This record gives sequence, structure tokens and C-alpha cells, in this order.
Amino acid sequence: MKESERTQITAVATQGRYGSSDWLTSYLLMFSDTGHNWRQHRQEDSLGAFPGNSNADSVVQYKLDQPVIARYLRLIPLDWNPTGRIGLRLEIYGCRYTSEVAGFDGKSSLVYRLSARMSWTARESISLKFKTLRNSGTLLHAKGQRDQSLNLALERGKLLSGSGGKLLVSLGSLLDDQHWHHVKLERLGSHLNLTVDKNTQQVLVPAELSRWHIHTVRNFHGCLENLLYNELNLIKLAKQRSPQVTALVSQFNISLILCLHVAALP
Repeated sequence: MKESERTQITAVATQGRYGSSDWLTSYLLMFSDTGHNWRQHRQEDSLGAFPGNSNADSVVQYKLDQPVIARYLRLIPLDWNPTGRIGLRLEIYGCRYTSEVAGFDGKSSLVYRLSARMSWTARESISLKFKTLRNSGTLLHAKGQRDQSLNLALERGKLLSGSGGKLLVSLGSLLDDQHWHHVKLERLGSHLNLTVDKNTQQVLVPAELSRWHIHTVRNFHGCLENLLYNELNLIKLAKQRSPQVTALVSQFNISLILCLHVAALP
């Protein structure tokens, strides 16, 4: 099944073939943005297989534990009524998904400078989604006081966070699979929470990083979606040519190849 736009899918419902003995008794759900690179959806309380129908007429609906965001959905039959054949009526529930996406070719960068009028807060956060086929690259470089900095980088498919040449935390693996991964950095005083997909670790950070002054994306080859600093969408600001955000784009930006459905930064 193909949607014209990326869709947030929240539930699926199945029936058997009308007036027949054809229905599925179990199946897998796969999703993709491209139609080539697929990922299986797994419910939190199962191994991934969805129980299907017991007759051709009853509707069996499943609400997904976590909504799926995709353009393509594939249903793979695992088992069906032994006295019939594979038969299916399928309904998808959800809504159109909109977001701000930008592509980076390894030479492009995004720079955000805090306004001097912004007041200090004990809580700061940066969140984003990324996808890439490269196993290395810097997603974030945030400068603090006295030349202290915080880095968030991919290395051999893992996401590493470090400061002053010291590794603070490492999370995830095989993150260079061209699927979207969610990342969130949240500073609470001197504590830093790093979340990659559903895994979170907490570390201590130097006092000089109690406020981040400049945030940059550099040396990254892939796509970023909804890059938020304290709920401020930096990609949206860059597209609006806000003076707070500078987009440095190389001459041969290939973001259209990487992100498919989005244009490069201006």
C-alpha cells in the first residue's frame, strides 16, 4: 500500500475476502519511506506477528502501540484458513504527517546562535530525527563557556556524546540503516539525559556547559527532521531565512537523493 505523502498510521483493521473461506490468521506489518528499505513493526507485547481473523466477515482492528510514520505499508501473510486461500480486506487509520526536513551532503551545515536577550534556564533540550547510510558524521556541536563544547556524533553506527575530548555516553547500534531514529538531549542543571529511540542514559556535564551558545550540524551526510531547540524548530527558521539560523550549503548538495521527498535548505 502506497500513500502520496508520509502518513502517521495509528491502527490497522482486517477482514477476509467477502463471501469466501479466505482469510489470514496471522501476518507481519512492514513500513518504508522509499518502497525499498523496509522495517518491521513490532507491538511492545509481542514478537511482531499480528493475529488475524477467524472468519471472512468479522473486523479485527489493532491500535499500534507507537504510530508508524511512512509512505509505504506492506502486509506479509504468515498463516491463513487451512480450508481456504489468502484473502484480505485492509483498512488503515491515521492522518497526514507534516514536518520540517533538510538534507546534508557532508559539507553543508546549520548554525544557530542564541539571542543575547534569551534568559538563562536550568533546563534545555535538543531533539531531532535523523537517517543516514554513513556510519560516521557529526550531528551536533554545541559550544558552552570557556571553550567547553558538547559533541554528538555517529561513529561506526553508534551515537557518541562527548565533551573536551572525553566520551560521556554511547548509545544505539546500526544507526546507519537509512531508517529514521529519534534523538533527544536534555540538560537538567548539571545532568544530561541522552535518548536514542527508546533508550536513555544520564551523565554529568561540566558547569561550563550549563548553557549552550551555538549549535551546528556539520560533517553529516543524511537527513534531519524537526531539529528542535527548546521547541524552536531550527530547520523551519533556516528555510524562513531567520537571522538566528545560518544554513551553509555546498554547491553539490544531494539532499534530494537522500531524503527523496524534501528539498535542500535555501
